[in-house]
Amino acid sequence: MFGLRLDRWWDDLHDGLAAVYEPDQVRGLQRRLIRLTAAAHRDRDPELGRLDLQRTLDPAWFQDEHLLGYAAYAERFAGDLQGIQGRIDYLKELGVGYLHLMPLLQPRQGDSDGGYAVADYRAVRADLGTFDDLRALAAALRREGISLVLDLVLNHVAAEHAWARAARDGDQHYRDYFYVFGDQEEPDRYEATLPEVLPDFAPGSFSYSPELNGWVWTTFNTWQWDTNWTNPDVFAEYADIILFLANAGVQVSRLDAIAFVWKRMGTNCQNQPEVQAITQALPAVARIACPAVLFKTEAIVAPQDLVHYLGQGAHHGKVSDIAYHNSLMVQVWSMLATRDVTLAAQALRAIPPVPSSTTWVTYLRCHDDIGWAIDSGDAAAVGLNGYWHQCFLSDYYSGVHPGSAARGLVFQANPVTGDRRISGSAASLAGLEAADSAQDVDLVVGRLCLAYAIVMGWGGIPVIWMGDELATVNDPDWAAEPGHADDNRWAHRPRMNWQLAGARHDLGTTTGRVFAGIRHLAQVRSSLPHLEATVAAEIPALADPGILPVLGRHPLGPLLELFNVTDSWRSFPGWRLAELGLTGGVDALSGERIYPGGDGNVWLHPYGVRWITESA
Repeated sequence: MFGLRLDRWWDDLHDGLAAVYEPDQVRGLQRRLIRLTAAAHRDRDPELGRLDLQRTLDPAWFQDEHLLGYAAYAERFAGDLQGIQGRIDYLKELGVGYLHLMPLLQPRQGDSDGGYAVADYRAVRADLGTFDDLRALAAALRREGISLVLDLVLNHVAAEHAWARAARDGDQHYRDYFYVFGDQEEPDRYEATLPEVLPDFAPGSFSYSPELNGWVWTTFNTWQWDTNWTNPDVFAEYADIILFLANAGVQVSRLDAIAFVWKRMGTNCQNQPEVQAITQALPAVARIACPAVLFKTEAIVAPQDLVHYLGQGAHHGKVSDIAYHNSLMVQVWSMLATRDVTLAAQALRAIPPVPSSTTWVTYLRCHDDIGWAIDSGDAAAVGLNGYWHQCFLSDYYSGVHPGSAARGLVFQANPVTGDRRISGSAASLAGLEAADSAQDVDLVVGRLCLAYAIVMGWGGIPVIWMGDELATVNDPDWAAEPGHADDNRWAHRPRMNWQLAGARHDLGTTTGRVFAGIRHLAQVRSSLPHLEATVAAEIPALADPGILPVLGRHPLGPLLELFNVTDSWRSFPGWRLAELGLTGGVDALSGERIYPGGDGNVWLHPYGVRWITESA
């Protein structure tokens, strides 16, 4: 079996490495990787080996319409890893089959960028348990049909990591794991074209280390040292870590900040061609040893760069299996603010199709801030100025814009570029905190359910951010916890309110209404093969700027989704239903048959949603 896999994935591995390293380096690295993958295959738990075989026979398992994701911080969701085992029934009630736990590998002490400054990839944070607890949790989830997703930070390690400590102690082998410059000449030349990622926290991209007597590349923080992927030893180290985590039961590795791993003078050092080669070679390593494992890229980049992380050109279908659909998330919030779908239709149509063997993660919120990735060309095509639209969205979601009920927080305002990102829970951005009447609450519930209907109706893997299903608002005490005061993203990372969750079945509460709405969307989605990820989501011609139509063409027939993003009644032409053969079709969400009214139109109430198929 190992030999067959080696033959099958050898070319992808070789071609990925050869695009990055010199021939002699490639030969040595390949020999090292064969030993690593053979050992990982030999040591793989029989239960995981069986999963490898199952998923080899069903490689599209993660594209299934039944798969629903959930993302959370382990400690904020359930206290520790053992506590999560006690909450599996809650996840199953939602229909979750994919659980992404935010960074839980051992970080540096003190500020750790939310856990993304990893000090040890082979240990779990002591407050969460042990590595054996992680293995036990992965096994318990697996028995319930839930795949465990963990973050793998590739671009940097904590300054306290063993590699960095060895480099400071004078070990040249490990010094070469990092970008270290004897003076500021080269760093200054790089800085001329490098954007500041976190200007408030860590201006600049280099930090002086007295122990190294040099300048170290530190894109995100002075204590997060960028790893040097031009060194093949770094590739081998991370390949070994991937195999170690896979054999612990991790089924999906989220490749954090992958866009940054290759540096090139004169560029912004993001999305370089070598990144795609690396993200071809790393999955090839896993497919040889443990093909049940998938890779998800976290690349919050411009829309036109997004599809490269699922494979374009020579890398088609050979890189990551899953990528975040950042553009869809941004456009959902844009539509809700403007009550107009024109820009969203333009932007989403402009994204090229992705390989049929891959899929998107669709989401409304995540642990991070929202950066307004609006393409200036898309904005100009519909008569908008991209920069000013971004400014409007920042004003709207921080509650500055007149009439806005949103209660987001401005994150990392950059006075040079005017960039202002936004923190805030979904419910707070939708206006729940500002709602002072039953009618206002109705509109907030409508916005949240509409937004999740778009997320779940697009295809791919829809992921719920912890607490969204309960309409959780911003944590008013977010700054009180040690290490959080300078990072307002903690406002939308409150601890799970299990008392609030106790009201999730009470339809007389906002929590109960939102929970029921999201659960109903998930249940209906799982009954519709039209939403299997290989069915591309199309946006047909708009009939009303307030209604986003989304069409899926499945062999069983079409699925037409209609989303009214406004707080007023809107209509969709009945003749458009007739064109698709959907006159008298069934709205899968309500069970109603859909016929045009006397005026020839189908009407949608404020924030109304229809998922129309030919039959129930």
